[in-house]
Amino acid sequence: MADHIPFITSRQALKLARSIYGDSSVVRVGLDLAAKLNPDRNRVKLWIDPGFDGLHDLPSRLIDSAWYKIISSIQDFEELSKPAFIGKPKPDIVQTFVNALLDRCLKHNPQWITVPQLPAVNDSVRNKINRELARATGKWKSSGKFAGRLILPLIFTHPEQTRGKTQRNPKLEQAHRCYDESQADGIWTVDTSIPEETRSVTIRNTRFKANIDLHKELNDTIPSRIRIAGPYWGMNLLLWARGLIDYPAIGIGSTYQYYMPGGHANPPSARLAISPLRRRVNVEQLNPWLTETLKIIGTSHPDFQELDRIRRQLTVLSDEDTARLQVATFYKRWFDTIAATPAGGRSLGLFQDLSRAFALGRSLPDFVTEDAARNAESVVEPLMINCL
Repeated sequence: MADHIPFITSRQALKLARSIYGDSSVVRVGLDLAAKLNPDRNRVKLWIDPGFDGLHDLPSRLIDSAWYKIISSIQDFEELSKPAFIGKPKPDIVQTFVNALLDRCLKHNPQWITVPQLPAVNDSVRNKINRELARATGKWKSSGKFAGRLILPLIFTHPEQTRGKTQRNPKLEQAHRCYDESQADGIWTVDTSIPEETRSVTIRNTRFKANIDLHKELNDTIPSRIRIAGPYWGMNLLLWARGLIDYPAIGIGSTYQYYMPGGHANPPSARLAISPLRRRVNVEQLNPWLTETLKIIGTSHPDFQELDRIRRQLTVLSDEDTARLQVATFYKRWFDTIAATPAGGRSLGLFQDLSRAFALGRSLPDFVTEDAARNAESVVEPLMINCL
């Protein structure tokens, strides 16, 4: 079985995961989608996330979402969502809530469950509630109801939280306490603020280095049995290739970053994978770019046929579902290319893979876009720089 863990967020994602990521040993599904999606639990390990992190910005959540209906139906939900309670939580109320929430996860027979935690903020205001949630989870596990694995989530929401060692140390100390008190077996880490496909290369390079240092320090601090990161576009693969995590979390087709449950869906936008460049691009930008690029590289170039195929199929690929399939298929091939290299040589293999994409991109026209990733090579550049 492969190391990747698909994050299933819709019926379409489940369909793609079944057809493309059939060799996954673990799949992750939110509690709000578990009954509706019904993954192949007899074939793979099922990881259920109770979605407690959705309380991070509760006013922005959709009250008619499946997530809100589940979380708000649990006793004392309103109490737990109050800032005053978060600053001074009552253990008995937290325990009752955690018991009910995790019992609901149990109904789906998961092998893994996420420890309820609120995402990180820039100060320590959530430390008490997260420790109380961790203690309650540990007591729930000690009751003997669940014999599987507990995964502690570390969800970062702002660059300041991981910018330097001074900022990271308190977060890691808090994570260590919560890991021990919850009786967790693994850690899942994701930074929702990392701009992988936008903004300047310099900013992304700085953020990538900070995230790599975070994982090094996390591994030194907590001897976790299971280490997961993502979903990202490339950072998850980079961390895995460098041996800093065991499992890269994988988005399916369109969402290659983490969104907390119960939020507003982003407006649909068909994006295609330009496989020789190891990046995605909006479909509407591609026709003139591909036409000019094909003239530049010529028919003898090894990537000519692939780029020409995309150009000829643009009309079909402009369909959102078809675009998701194209991206998911590329991403699985990309993962398999890295996985084919023995673990000790994966970072070098990924560096060579990205270097080829970088060299090609440097010779090609810019994309017409308002974001800072308009240079053809700019998505892979910071990944390449941080491979070794």
